Amino acid sequence: MLLCICALSGFAQNTDSITIVKAKWQKTRVAKQVRLYQHHFNQKNLFLANENISYLEIKNTGRKAVFALDAEVKELITTSNFGLRDTAIAAVNGNFFDVKNGGSVDFVKVNGQVINTVRLDKNGTRARHQQAAVVIDNGMLAVKKWDGSTDWETRLPEQNVLLNGPLLTFNNVNEMLDTTSFTYLRHPRTCLGIKPNGRVILLTVDGRNDNSAGMSLHELTKLMKWLGCSTVLNFDGGGSTTLWVNGFADGGVINYPTDNKKWDHAGQRKVANVVLVKRKK
Repeated sequence: MLLCICALSGFAQNTDSITIVKAKWQKTRVAKQVRLYQHHFNQKNLFLANENISYLEIKNTGRKAVFALDAEVKELITTSNFGLRDTAIAAVNGNFFDVKNGGSVDFVKVNGQVINTVRLDKNGTRARHQQAAVVIDNGMLAVKKWDGSTDWETRLPEQNVLLNGPLLTFNNVNEMLDTTSFTYLRHPRTCLGIKPNGRVILLTVDGRNDNSAGMSLHELTKLMKWLGCSTVLNFDGGGSTTLWVNGFADGGVINYPTDNKKWDHAGQRKVANVVLVKRKK
């Protein structure tokens, strides 16, 4: 019986990986070094579910397209409004924040200025979403892993730092995940992946709808591996999940944010910060 279960699981994973590789992705050139990929798996043919996936692939050279952060200390703003005010090419929602009082609950530094400090739990324990960081220097992006020290994020030398997580994969090694519902249940997801050639993927998976189930973190880890990523970092998801591209239809909102509980592009949630793709000046 156990052999049968393992064989079926392996077969399902193989089928899903082939489904991703053979999908006829809609590909759109957004700008120099920036491409948009979209596909709606609408035959319950990915993880036995419908899944709507959108992602940008960006050359991470710091030449024509560059990465940046934007954040507010307390105010919450939609991802699209962050992108518009920064005259960005594109944006995705960033890290976890205080919905009631505003501001990120994790460390954020933008252009050398600390915007938010890390909020540990009452026992002083660091949450999983505080154990890795997006760092940007000279327009180039990387992911760094917590070294176990208490003041790790404050010592990172980069001018732009955004704590986020959980870290799913680091240098081709999958991280251990916890057993919470956040990990195992399907939700809308935002994540970042880095490929061995340095290219960056900014991805959203829609969820909480018959048209798209969302993914568990284990499913998201597999998806990003199949898309060629060797390092993968989960972002804030759920109602926050938003991918915006300047000048596109529906106000530039590519995915189907869920805050209005409708299958449309109007359900953005206001967030505390974003990762931006901009043209180099």
